[in-house]
Amino acid sequence: MTWLSPAYPVGAYTYSHGLDQAVEAGAVRDAATAKAWIADIVELGGGFSDTVFLGHAHRAALSDNHVALSEVAELAAAFVGTSELALESHAQGAAFLKVTEAAWPTPALDALKAAFGGPYAYPVAVGAVAAGHKVPVELAARAFLQAFAANLVSAAVRLVPLGQTDGQRITAALMPLVAQAAARALETGLDDVANGALLADLSSMKHETQHTRLFRS
Repeated sequence: MTWLSPAYPVGAYTYSHGLDQAVEAGAVRDAATAKAWIADIVELGGGFSDTVFLGHAHRAALSDNHVALSEVAELAAAFVGTSELALESHAQGAAFLKVTEAAWPTPALDALKAAFGGPYAYPVAVGAVAAGHKVPVELAARAFLQAFAANLVSAAVRLVPLGQTDGQRITAALMPLVAQAAARALETGLDDVANGALLADLSSMKHETQHTRLFRS
């Protein structure tokens, strides 16, 4: 929970995963539409696919399988659909590895760097470190996806804007979905991973040229 806390310096608060543009376009305009948008990303989009990659990275690192670790790291780095979402994932992954190497060192970090030269997708970095510190994959996956959803809720609170209470209502309503999506992600093979939240990707593309914006993605 320390690694996935908003206080952990990976810069997660600067990214909205395309939500900035969705609000600008009017697709997200209140608590109900914010909840629906975030739920789709958690269940069908980047939140789900990232958790799949975390699970595979965790298992590869735990078994010291450098070939499997290299494969998941390479796929996760290439899987993001837009340049801004790549920035979001790779920048957070690099920041996570840097601070964790200094404060929470583990041989799993050396193994990840030996297996793949980067860039490192954020979920792969978290999965490898969690394995190195013997955090169970089920807990790591659920915590990661919960933190992902909570960061999008925080972005929605600032962008729509919503009240803090509405934000907490959305977070509470999403928790069962997070648990289900995390469990399903851990049962999904790399050959079956997909991203079905296409509007989020399109919003990310449009965000690149959005005139006024609060977030980097």
